[in-house]
Amino acid sequence: MGTSHVHSDRGEPAELCDGHAHEHSHHDHHHRDASKKALGFVFFLSLAFLIVEFVGGLLTNSLALLADAGHMLTDVAALAMSFAAMWIASRPPTLKRSFGYYRMEILAALLNGSVLILVSGGILWETVQRLHHPPHVAALPMVGVASAGLASNLLGAWILARSGRDNINVQGALIHVMSDALGSLGAIVAGLLMSYFGWYLADPIISALVAVLVLKSAWGLVTNSVDILLLSAPIHIDPAEVVHAIEGVDGVIASHDLHIWTVTSGMISLTCHIVVAELSRSMQVLETLRSRLHDGFGIEHATLQVESADFATCRKLHW
Repeated sequence: MGTSHVHSDRGEPAELCDGHAHEHSHHDHHHRDASKKALGFVFFLSLAFLIVEFVGGLLTNSLALLADAGHMLTDVAALAMSFAAMWIASRPPTLKRSFGYYRMEILAALLNGSVLILVSGGILWETVQRLHHPPHVAALPMVGVASAGLASNLLGAWILARSGRDNINVQGALIHVMSDALGSLGAIVAGLLMSYFGWYLADPIISALVAVLVLKSAWGLVTNSVDILLLSAPIHIDPAEVVHAIEGVDGVIASHDLHIWTVTSGMISLTCHIVVAELSRSMQVLETLRSRLHDGFGIEHATLQVESADFATCRKLHW
């Protein structure tokens, strides 16, 4: 477990910590290292195939391939940005920035999602133009390029999913790569339909379907990032259940001023005022609370201010 803090009603802080804090920090550092390596590898993989797919799209006159190349371009930028954000986030905290630079990962995820929304909108616009005048497309070469792209994207997605699926910054990069995999799959289907049936409307129609799927994922990424930046309670934690768990501890009379928020992926913080029956049992109550918050909700960092019933009543009357 992480570190919990307790403050008495006299304003005297006391801190309880254990070896789990160091263990958690080491564990977190290991995962971030793995995520950075994965992002670097997938960046170069995407950059190499971006060139192949863009040239292939121009030669075959395929919107599906060019749309996928557009996604690849945002992938390369997104992966570079995600890598830079993880590097900045690894810098140590300062007195001014006590939480460090972890929020850089959230900003990168927000920007990634926003770019994906813009790219999807551009593809949908181009689709409308092509529906009226579907151009001739070199279908079989398009299938060959798209098949290679699908293999490249699936490899990149597998690497990212293994390295940091719980990191919202990596999730943003993963959505980019998975959207390209969908684009490549769509281009394969469109190429086969055009090759065997001469149905050239397949190219813009399938491109539009892929764009809509990407738009849905991107919107989820953006809203999740905004929730974190607005200090909303994590989506998987019900604050009412946290209050019930806190007030269910023996010795706790009431609780108030509860705040739960996500600092960055996998790092949840909580602050709360706890009214106890006996101040002499504060440390025992705190230990129980720490265990409940960690085991029940995955909250590693809790700052708890302990107050006596008399102090809480006086405070309420005064305010």
